[in-house]
Amino acid sequence: MNVVSPAMQQTSNDEIDLVALFQALWAQKVLIVLVTLLVGMLALAYAFLATPEYQVKSVVRPAAIKDLDALNSTGVYELTPEQAMQRIGASLDSYDSRLEFFRANQGLFEALREPNRSLEQTFERFNNEAFKMLQPDAKKTDNLSAYIGIQLTYPQDVDGVALLNGLVGYVLQHERERIADDLAVMIQNRLNQLDLKMAAARASYEASKESKIAELQEADNLKRAELQDELKALRQQLKTHRDNRIAQLDEAARIAKALDIVKPTTPSALGEVGREAQGSIIRTEVNNQQIPLYFMGSEALEAERAALRQRRSDDFTEPRIAQIAKELQLLANNRQIETLKKRENEDLFLKDLAVWREEAARLRNLQVDASNLKLVSIDQLAVEPLRPIKPKKALILALGLVLGGMLGLFIALIRNMVRRKPDMLDLGAGEAARETHSA
Repeated sequence: MNVVSPAMQQTSNDEIDLVALFQALWAQKVLIVLVTLLVGMLALAYAFLATPEYQVKSVVRPAAIKDLDALNSTGVYELTPEQAMQRIGASLDSYDSRLEFFRANQGLFEALREPNRSLEQTFERFNNEAFKMLQPDAKKTDNLSAYIGIQLTYPQDVDGVALLNGLVGYVLQHERERIADDLAVMIQNRLNQLDLKMAAARASYEASKESKIAELQEADNLKRAELQDELKALRQQLKTHRDNRIAQLDEAARIAKALDIVKPTTPSALGEVGREAQGSIIRTEVNNQQIPLYFMGSEALEAERAALRQRRSDDFTEPRIAQIAKELQLLANNRQIETLKKRENEDLFLKDLAVWREEAARLRNLQVDASNLKLVSIDQLAVEPLRPIKPKKALILALGLVLGGMLGLFIALIRNMVRRKPDMLDLGAGEAARETHSA
């Protein structure tokens, strides 16, 4: 008796199952082909019936330096080409900018209107799904790769070219208006600052002038008081000298009367009184001591005393008094103060005022036409696409055929399994009967 091992029997059964499986699938090839064709036809119908979607894009690059020179030469507003491009990119990516463009051009979005939705709600959905910003790789820093783009995906009934180009134009014009407004505000702020500077300078000048006048008046008053004090002291000194002189004359006159000296004489001449003179005598007296005052004689002394008593002022005896009178007369009118008070156009004396006025005149005469300002260079405008990006018919058809084939095979396998189940049950019953008979 030949004995078959379990492993050999399993291998034989597997080979028989694979062959049987292939034969079963081949027997159902018509079903598989029909399912494949059906799914492929459904995919093809979807590819032709689905609403086509198109895609356009617009790209901007930095403008040339000369395009922004008129704006930068104002000295008030500075904008580099890179900054201008970033502003345009930020505005293109701004929801508010897109919403404003939508509200101003609702006719371009009529095809997107959906039932039970407001136009704003429809636009919000369209904005989230349709727009995409394009930027260069952050790892690339060369100027050749500097650009900002915006991509729009839209259904067939929407004029995407007009929409995207209109959005770019609207953003450019809006940014020009913003720059014009900013420039006007900055110029006005600068003018206000200049006016404040000029007002502050005038106030400072007035304060300094008043302070200068006060200083000059104070100096004059101080000098006048000092001169008057000096004049008073000099007069008091002269009066004291006169009184002392009178007292000296009184004393000398009494001595002269006691010595009977009436006329001026000298001590030596006084000693020769009573001697007879023989011939002509010339006397020479050498004396290093001051001759007492009473030798002037009582007549001269009394005459000088009477004159001193009758004197009403001693000013003429002191030259300094005349000098003081002159200085007091000069202090009566300070010509520098009068000149300061008589100034008519005081702005001429403000050293920075001319520069500020020149700057204000330049700012008022600034004329920058921001409406024609070229903020960016439009490298690519949106153009009508040659073909839609969705649906991709060939790909959908291929996927439909593949999925249809897989579905057909799956159905065939299910049918085969359902058919074999009764046969396997009958085969199992026969084997059980044979085993019982053998036993």
